[in-house]
Amino acid sequence: MKNYHKEWIKNRVEAFKSIGYMFGESAEDIAKRYGFALQEIAKLDSNENLFIPKNELIKMIQEALLDDFDPRLYPREEARRLINKISNYVKLPTEYIIIGNGSDEIMERVARFALEKGDRALSIAPTFSMYRHAVELQRAKYIEVPLKDDFSLNVKGILSKATPKTKILFICSPNNPTANRFETDDLVYLIDKFPGIVVVDEAYVEFSGGSLAPLVKEFDNLIVLRTFSKAFGLASFRLGYCLASPEISKTLSASIGLPYPVNTLALKVGVKILENVKIMQEAVEKLKIERSRLIEDLRRVNGVYAFDSETNFILIYTQKSAEDVYQGLLSRGIIVKNLGRILKFRNCFRVTVGLPEMNTKLIESLKEILGE
Repeated sequence: MKNYHKEWIKNRVEAFKSIGYMFGESAEDIAKRYGFALQEIAKLDSNENLFIPKNELIKMIQEALLDDFDPRLYPREEARRLINKISNYVKLPTEYIIIGNGSDEIMERVARFALEKGDRALSIAPTFSMYRHAVELQRAKYIEVPLKDDFSLNVKGILSKATPKTKILFICSPNNPTANRFETDDLVYLIDKFPGIVVVDEAYVEFSGGSLAPLVKEFDNLIVLRTFSKAFGLASFRLGYCLASPEISKTLSASIGLPYPVNTLALKVGVKILENVKIMQEAVEKLKIERSRLIEDLRRVNGVYAFDSETNFILIYTQKSAEDVYQGLLSRGIIVKNLGRILKFRNCFRVTVGLPEMNTKLIESLKEILGE
């Protein structure tokens, strides 16, 4: 019996090895490896919004803790308050909204709702890796349709892959890592023609515009994912939400989701920042200005090309090998996302739009590495 258990556990471990999120280098590891102080590391690999003033967020957290916070109680009323605030923010009734432990957790709920073993799910390539994770956890097949070389959607290619067993289409717009927003007409056409649920991930919508949120009233197969981790600067709280028809929302919340999926403090801070939404909006405007400057500066570096961006990160490629550039940046205390090949473009990186001094350090380091 013990041998059977060992074999079974070994098989289960093997089955899950290829599923999961791949973390990059940590700031602490790089600081220790190269002898930097931790505050010297420019962490530009995770699309965090450093333009939100940290002191403002700390103030909100302190207010949330002092404002009738009782850690002994489950967060029922706090969830309702946040949903009401989100309703005002997105201009949709509360019955269209559910909240979750990050949009990733809601994504997994959607996969449990729609997929059974042997079903299929479609997405684009390249895109956010967690869609595959959510699909394969349900023992469904994940199928990618490459973007066109200009990073636009291959609408015909996507629909040609749809079969009666195809239940979900995941699309990130603006897309990670290409940083572009897809044409609204293309998205609406796919929502209308796709035979299953279409999940549009709008994690970066505040940096761009053109939300499909109002269309959840028109299309009962549309689910829009949103997060507080990017524009709102609350990555550490793992707070997300989705917008969908009342029928789907109720099912995802009451039947599929766990009770109380979000902790009280995260809920209360979410309310606070929506009450002070101008702080986020001002930070986003500052980031956009810095984004434009960074793109221009990157394009002036010989051997570097930077694509346009509608997110808080920039996709670049270099003439020098990706590994050489990546290691060169690490040795200078800069962490970026090494992507390798993206469609026809080799040596690609995803670079968070950091604070001005971080971006200046990045530019000077790239000039050194590329031999200017």
